[in-house]
Amino acid sequence: MLAGVFFVSLNQYRYAPQDVADISGADFWLPLALSLFLLAALTDALDGYLARKWHVESTFGRIMDPFCDKVLILGAFIYLAGPRFAFELDDPGGPIHRSISGVTPWMVAIILARELLVTGVRGELESAGVRFGSNLFGKAKMILQSAGIPVILVLVWLDPMRPGRGGLVTCLTLITWAIVLVTVISGLPYLLQARSEFRAEKT
Repeated sequence: MLAGVFFVSLNQYRYAPQDVADISGADFWLPLALSLFLLAALTDALDGYLARKWHVESTFGRIMDPFCDKVLILGAFIYLAGPRFAFELDDPGGPIHRSISGVTPWMVAIILARELLVTGVRGELESAGVRFGSNLFGKAKMILQSAGIPVILVLVWLDPMRPGRGGLVTCLTLITWAIVLVTVISGLPYLLQARSEFRAEKT
C-alpha cells in the first residue's frame, strides 16, 4: 500500500528549475515521496527482523517480501529515469532531454534484467529442491539501493542545476553508477551457484 502512495506522489511531481514558476510541486510532493519511501523501507526491514526473531516466517512471506521490495525499488528507478525527472537543453538539432536524477533508462534496464534473471534461476532451482536464498552480496545490493534512492531524491530536491551546485551532479553520478555496478556484481555469485547446481544435476 505504501508503495502505491509513493508512486502516486512521484507521479504528481515534475522537475522545474527554481527560477521558474513553481509548477513542479517539489516543495510538497518530493518530500512526501521521500518520507513514504523511508517509511516503507523501514517497516519492511522491521517486519523481516521480527519475523526472523519470533520464528514466524512463512512461505507466503518468503515470496511476497522480496516481491514487494522489488516493486518499490524498481518502480522508484523507473520514475527517476522518466520524464518527470528530466529537463530540456537547447540544441541546434532540437531540444535534448537530460535526467536530473542521474538515472537513465539503460540503468533501469540493467537493474531489471538482473532481478529477472536471478528470480528466474531461483525459481527453477528451488522448484527442484535446491535452497537458493539471498546471500551477502544480494543484501548489500538491497541496502545500497534502499539508501541510494532517498539520497537521490534529496539531491534532486536541492536542484543540482542551480549555479554553484555542480557538486550535486557529481554526487548523483557517483551514486547511480555505484548502484548499477553493485547490482551487476551482486548477481554474479548467484549465477556461479546456479551453474554449479545445474552441472551437479547432470552428473
